[in-house]
Amino acid sequence: MSDATSYHVPVLVEEVMEILRPEAGGLFLDGTVGGGGHAEALLTRGPEARLIGVDRDPDAIAAASRRLERFGDRVRLVSAVYADAVAAAGIAPGSLQGALLDLGVSSHQVDEEARGFTFRAGAPLDMRMAAASRGEETAADLLARLSEEELANIFFRYGEERRARRLARTIVEMREREPLTRSEHLVEAIERSLIRPTAQDRARIFQALRIAVNKEIEGLERALPSLRDALASGGAFVVLSYHSLEDRLVKESFREWSRDCVCPPQLPVCVCGGKAMGKLITRKPIVASREEVERNPRARSVRLRAWRRA
Repeated sequence: MSDATSYHVPVLVEEVMEILRPEAGGLFLDGTVGGGGHAEALLTRGPEARLIGVDRDPDAIAAASRRLERFGDRVRLVSAVYADAVAAAGIAPGSLQGALLDLGVSSHQVDEEARGFTFRAGAPLDMRMAAASRGEETAADLLARLSEEELANIFFRYGEERRARRLARTIVEMREREPLTRSEHLVEAIERSLIRPTAQDRARIFQALRIAVNKEIEGLERALPSLRDALASGGAFVVLSYHSLEDRLVKESFREWSRDCVCPPQLPVCVCGGKAMGKLITRKPIVASREEVERNPRARSVRLRAWRRA
């Protein structure tokens, strides 16, 4: 398997293609192109389709470039965060037949120890999506700078950790003796604060810190309306999320855009004259099959939601 194709195993490919319908052609945006797995499937199934692939990680852009090279000028790759994808790629309003966001961390990012997404001993607490990002704080920087209350909020909000305050207090106590710079430092704080923590507990806390480092929730809040407005009539918007907070934000946004009336519920009649911007494609999230999870365990937590522009 080549470096490009092993960068990341895309999830729910068949389901994504069924919704995006690349066979009809048009311009598509993959706002988190990663190693190019979904992009490759889209361009293969849609001989008349064109694609703009966006990613903040230079490694991802390089891997996608190799994987998608054979499609020539049907594909254009842009280095940017997905929240800024529309502006960075110069996409006009109403020009996209489909948009895709896969919010997961790639296998390559997790497996590359120097990136600091893993809790294996010796890995630096970095966690930035774009390696050596321009002046952006690392996980170690946040653990050193934030107050006990701010750290507790991160672990509670993004990690849904009930013992967040105890964990934050332990981190503050530990950093008074030495900086927390490697994965084993955070693992030690978890071991001290939680009673018999599981691998899932550690993963949730590391994930919470990663979300904070990369400002992922704030980025998603900006990206959703931006990509919605870039869709053409009938264009589909697909989001793959792996965290309950992300999934909730996507669900609520899609539902709000599908409402005919946005008047306060206490009003006896509609006065807004509102008309739905589109409709839900998925009433409930699509999840990976047992067979797919067996092939790719990182598909276990994926939730697919989709919406179509009116």
